[in-house]
Amino acid sequence: MSLPSALAEIVDDFAALGDSDRVTLLLEFAGELPALPGHLQTEAMEPVPECQSPVFLSVDASDADDVLLYFSAPREAPTTRGFAAILHQGLNGSSAAEILDVPGDFYYDLGLGAAVSPLRLRGMAGMLGRIKNQVRAQQPGTPPPGA
Repeated sequence: MSLPSALAEIVDDFAALGDSDRVTLLLEFAGELPALPGHLQTEAMEPVPECQSPVFLSVDASDADDVLLYFSAPREAPTTRGFAAILHQGLNGSSAAEILDVPGDFYYDLGLGAAVSPLRLRGMAGMLGRIKNQVRAQQPGTPPPGA
């Protein structure tokens, strides 16, 4: 599996824990999602309808070597917010190529399947898919999905 080093480290951290401790770690991540910068408004961000909670994201891939990610997720949705924080910490600052190489189902390696519903896991997949789509849209010449 090809993961940027920060995301690989997060996956390893989750893999080293038992189910209840994984949930605790996910909730810790939820508290670490950074606030949006002042110049970015939720209305201008892409919604992620795959998530059960209102989540929005924005990707700045103008520099292919340093992709910037922004998320908005409500504090009342700690699971979704935790997923957004994992993607932020694991992918923010990665290159476009590194992000596009992340397997769409990497989140299974977090080991949360027993503690989090499949619907919530699909929300994380939706976030990653939309990040990749925005990277492709901003980076001419990147291969389409599955290429």
